[in-house]
Amino acid sequence: MIRVDLRINRQYVKTVNLEKPVRVSQLAHEAGLVPQDVVIYKRFGNLIPADTVIDANCRINCVTYDSFEGHLIYQDTTIFILMKAFYNLYSNQKTLLIEHSAGDGIFCEILKEEIINPEIVNRIKQEMENIIASDLPIERISLPYLEAYRIFEEMHRDDVIGNLNFQHVEVYHCSGYYDYYLRTLGERTGFIRSFDIIFHSPGFILRFPRRHNNTITDKFILPRKLFETHQEHDKWLSILRIHNASALNRAISNYEVVDLIQVEEALHENKIVDIANKISWNRKLKIVLIAGPTASGKTTFAKRLSIQLRVNGIQPRVINLDDYFLPRDQTPRKENGDLDFERIESINLELLNQHLNALLTGKEIILPKYKFVEGLSVNSFHKLALKESEILIMEGIHGLNDRLTASVPFNQKVRIYVSALNNLNIDNHNRIRTSDSRKIRRIIRDHNFRGHSAEQTLEMWDSVREGENENIFPFQENADYMFNSILTYELGVLKKYIVPLLKKISPYSPVHTEADNLLELFCHIENIEDHFVPSNSILREFIGGSIFKY
Repeated sequence: MIRVDLRINRQYVKTVNLEKPVRVSQLAHEAGLVPQDVVIYKRFGNLIPADTVIDANCRINCVTYDSFEGHLIYQDTTIFILMKAFYNLYSNQKTLLIEHSAGDGIFCEILKEEIINPEIVNRIKQEMENIIASDLPIERISLPYLEAYRIFEEMHRDDVIGNLNFQHVEVYHCSGYYDYYLRTLGERTGFIRSFDIIFHSPGFILRFPRRHNNTITDKFILPRKLFETHQEHDKWLSILRIHNASALNRAISNYEVVDLIQVEEALHENKIVDIANKISWNRKLKIVLIAGPTASGKTTFAKRLSIQLRVNGIQPRVINLDDYFLPRDQTPRKENGDLDFERIESINLELLNQHLNALLTGKEIILPKYKFVEGLSVNSFHKLALKESEILIMEGIHGLNDRLTASVPFNQKVRIYVSALNNLNIDNHNRIRTSDSRKIRRIIRDHNFRGHSAEQTLEMWDSVREGENENIFPFQENADYMFNSILTYELGVLKKYIVPLLKKISPYSPVHTEADNLLELFCHIENIEDHFVPSNSILREFIGGSIFKY
């Protein structure tokens, strides 16, 4: 008898007792899963092909499209098909770049070529549809270094060659096309059921279906402010001549990284000064709302903004939104019964707006204090009133949601969105996701200051992302200003912290594959010593040694 602990997206489903060995795909089918819905299979946290025969006791995890992990694999597989289609059409004549996220897709453009036109976009889309209809196998193969070097040299992929190590190289192959990917791809091109390409000069946007939806049904809406912030950073990288990890590594090896750090930190300060000046010029503004996803550096940004406001003669006062939580018996709960402090309904909006109105009319308030152990809001006996030269700063995930400050006139508040919007790639086809940049920061901060292991942070990451998708990202275009907290050099600093933490994760852990993907990323990054990082840098919020108190 073979005993199999069957899970779907890490959640236990049932224990299956097998009379004889069966393929893992058959096991999933008998459990009620449609084979097309399963993106990958894992045995004790390690990837296995769909035709793997289960002949011993084990734990099987079926990762479906509806999970965060499955959805990302779907995206990466679609990108691989895009690149194969482009190679089929243009061979080595043109180079297609993956740039950055844009709404429900990613923005792409041709390197050093004419602006893409609608005809090129339609041709690429048709070729992608042909590849998907052919249901071609996507094989992961191991090649000796010299063989991989020869293949990518013939493909004019200098961006990949700069990242190859002198051992065997894991590459993906599909019907004569080779490419290098850090992350896992689907096993066949027919796995992709829906995609779209939207022409957007000077490039195009490759769209993916949303999670829990197999088709693209909604009209594309470009998040213009976010897109412009990404494009601004992309232009900045062009000025620095650092688009890929290999260029960053050259700067490190050539002792140019100190200048790079100084210039990047100066850019951050310049942006903060600019925002502070604009706030100071508008004397009607009395409330600054700062919001953004986890590990964006919001707290350090708020402290540095406060300093620049003081330079302009404005004294910031701070309200902690956590103190406005409702009593625990009124706090909404998640589907699993856990308290949901991330929903805006967990905040006493009525009391908050009463206090804001009082402050804006020159009255004094007594701030509440929320005791998390008891789950109650009590009187803090701390009084607050806003003088003419003072301004209120509120940092929290709901800052861009108008419901939070519904009673405050728009001309009296300013909303700032802070996020780590990464445009640095490993190579032309391997982007470093913004969510991965924040995940890396979060793992290190949780370990350094909250006593959490990397495994614990990775296990709760999907829940964190769910909260962001519901409470932050839908409101990001409401921002009056956007601040990109990413530092191109930061991965070099963070490497020494995160690699040992990721290596502690057991091969049997359900997040082992995710840890491996992050470790693979850092194989392409050189170390940068901490003493080069300024004491007021946003990066210090995660590695320690900051001049600020948190």
